[in-house]
Amino acid sequence: MLKELLENKTAIDYEKEIIRLKEEMNAVILAHYYQTGDIQELADFIGDSLELARKAKESMADVIIFCGVHFMAETAKILNPEKLVLLPDLEAGCSLADSCPAEPFAEFKNRYPDHLVLSYINCSAEIKALSDIIVTSSNAEKIVRQIPLDQPVIFAPDKNLGKYIMKKTGREMVLWDGSCIVHETFSQRKIEELMLLNPDAKLIAHPECEDHLLEKAYFIGSTSALLRFVQTDSSTEYIVATEPGIIYQMEKAVKDKKFIPAPGQDESCSCNNCPYMKLNTMEKLYQCMLRKSPEITMPEVIRVKALRPLEKMLEMS
Repeated sequence: MLKELLENKTAIDYEKEIIRLKEEMNAVILAHYYQTGDIQELADFIGDSLELARKAKESMADVIIFCGVHFMAETAKILNPEKLVLLPDLEAGCSLADSCPAEPFAEFKNRYPDHLVLSYINCSAEIKALSDIIVTSSNAEKIVRQIPLDQPVIFAPDKNLGKYIMKKTGREMVLWDGSCIVHETFSQRKIEELMLLNPDAKLIAHPECEDHLLEKAYFIGSTSALLRFVQTDSSTEYIVATEPGIIYQMEKAVKDKKFIPAPGQDESCSCNNCPYMKLNTMEKLYQCMLRKSPEITMPEVIRVKALRPLEKMLEMS
């Protein structure tokens, strides 16, 4: 029966079947803002990394289905070891997380034995296990301001977010040299051209972007902060410098405003789209629910070590 269903893809009403399976499994579907619109519509909760971490911890469901990338589903599993956590495509990784392998980072950390390690949530479970506190783009500034000034800090893995927090707080930190391919592919020249062509449009940007772009931005914030900003700001046009999946929610929230995705450097590709986020599809979501696979697992020793800095983040947020 399973084989027949999977082969007969054209006959499947994915939306209807996903809703049915969700009820049967007592499952909750969490989706990041960078997912496609059809997945966002089906999700029980949509948010950024901080919001989704909170929802994962609060969930009463037996099964958590995470429509996002691998480190997000890992976070849900770290917080909910007793639950089945599924990710529609295990290949949905993260270029930022990949830029910080555990072994080199452990060696880097050992060079600064007196430093507190703050790691951006966009990292692997192994990096979380090597950290003291996890942060997100929503709460990094708030958490850094709570750390005593005489306590030296390592910030990993995103150097751009780290530089931004240093500027905001005046706090020196040792930065790991990592970055996100999406937020580093925005073209300065093309954005400047867009601003000239759309003089009334405000440039809004995620702090994972490079300095040269952040310096031109009218507003800088996490995906949730960007969404809130366009809902309350008086302007009607925006150039959005983050993964364009967030524009789906922006257009739903304020229908009379114009949102222009910031362009990447390569004319031949949609480089401002995260290739990993877009690996999740309705078909893969359906199949992972039907098969109860791929499941997120990790060694218990890693999970326990990674749990402490995550709980510290939630406590300090």
